[in-house]
Amino acid sequence: MGTITVVGLGPADETLLTAQTRAAVETAPRCFLRTRRHPAARVMPDAVSFDDEYERGDTYEAVYEAIVERLIFEAAKGDLLYAVPGSPLVLERTVELLREAAAVGGVRVEILAAMSFLDVAWARLGVDPVSAGARLIDGQDFASAAAGQTGPFLIAHCHGRGVLSEIKLSAEEGQDSVVVLQRLGLPDEAVFEVAWDELDRRVEADHLTSLWIPEFDRPIAAEFLRFEELVRELRERCPWDRVQTHGSLRKHLLEETYEALEALDARAFLDDSEVDAELDSHLVEELGDLLYQIFFHARLGAERGSFTVADVARSVHEKLVARHPHVFGEGALDGVRGPEDADDMARRWEQIKRDEKGRASAMDGVPMTLPALMLAAKVQERSEGVGMVVDSAVETAIEGIRDAVANAETSPHAEGVGDLLFDAVALARGLDIDPETALRDASVRFMKRVRAAGR
Repeated sequence: MGTITVVGLGPADETLLTAQTRAAVETAPRCFLRTRRHPAARVMPDAVSFDDEYERGDTYEAVYEAIVERLIFEAAKGDLLYAVPGSPLVLERTVELLREAAAVGGVRVEILAAMSFLDVAWARLGVDPVSAGARLIDGQDFASAAAGQTGPFLIAHCHGRGVLSEIKLSAEEGQDSVVVLQRLGLPDEAVFEVAWDELDRRVEADHLTSLWIPEFDRPIAAEFLRFEELVRELRERCPWDRVQTHGSLRKHLLEETYEALEALDARAFLDDSEVDAELDSHLVEELGDLLYQIFFHARLGAERGSFTVADVARSVHEKLVARHPHVFGEGALDGVRGPEDADDMARRWEQIKRDEKGRASAMDGVPMTLPALMLAAKVQERSEGVGMVVDSAVETAIEGIRDAVANAETSPHAEGVGDLLFDAVALARGLDIDPETALRDASVRFMKRVRAAGR
């Protein structure tokens, strides 16, 4: 296996290349570029570019993994040089992946020092990053990377309006303005302030755009941190909260869930244009009450040293990623294209859950506390995954209902009525209607007729 020499092209054009990098480029037997979309890339006119991977990849991570795979393959043929924008060790994901792959594959990787955009940025801002305690963050991961912190932040990779929008929305109550740095070290460089709420409207972002935020008025995710602290304080100081257990909170979780469902039902017959601020406010209130129950249970877990609300969030994050291989896995789809795809995803979801939990039967894990109509629908859905299909074709389901009605007429008993309801659920599924919601809506309509009659 050959050696892969990694060099950085610096923050701007070739005037900021190091002499060591120039010498390495001139003597390298073969040269590869992560992208030609960089001002200094012109010093390597004969290099092989990986820009084609950006055309094929669905995500940046997929692109970077493909680039590394090709580099390892090429290293089997002999030594090569790989050039990246900026510095190889500053927010350069391909270099991280390359070092990991090289350690496994026995490839030697040599990294040469290079000037990064940071050096120019600190000079333009007049900031000592060490004394200021500045943190460098990738704009694509801003919301999670900056959670709970107040800055200062230098945010790199702000290459598009979508990235700027996500940064702005993740900290709606940020400071009044932000400093934009663009094309540092080039003749058309620009350093200017823009109002926070105008960030994604006034800035024409490109691949050489960064942001400087000295400090936020409130940290990212401040409301969640503040809420967690409130739950902790209530648990310590409120007599009622102090005596609660997971068991005693069960009924409250159930009550808050039903109240949240009631808030949703209030919007059931309305279009989005008809939903007013009062209905939204009611839903926000009920979802908040439900959130309190979740945080409370996490607080009890934290007191035992068992788990925290962060573990709850991390667990569901990992579970959702694992259960969506069509989104995050190899060969990820670019989106669900129709009902058939959605049905296939639902079946795969159930199979993944069954494999995860080592269930022997498709019926294992069905919550028996579900309302009867929801239980019937869940049982029918689960049965499809193991070949015991309850035929929900409309004609077949209607025929089943007729048979059940005939049986009920000749021999009325609870079992016959149960069969009738079971077949009605199959009909609802065949029409792609949720039976629980349908029966609830029918009950609400009847209630309205009773009230309209003044009774």
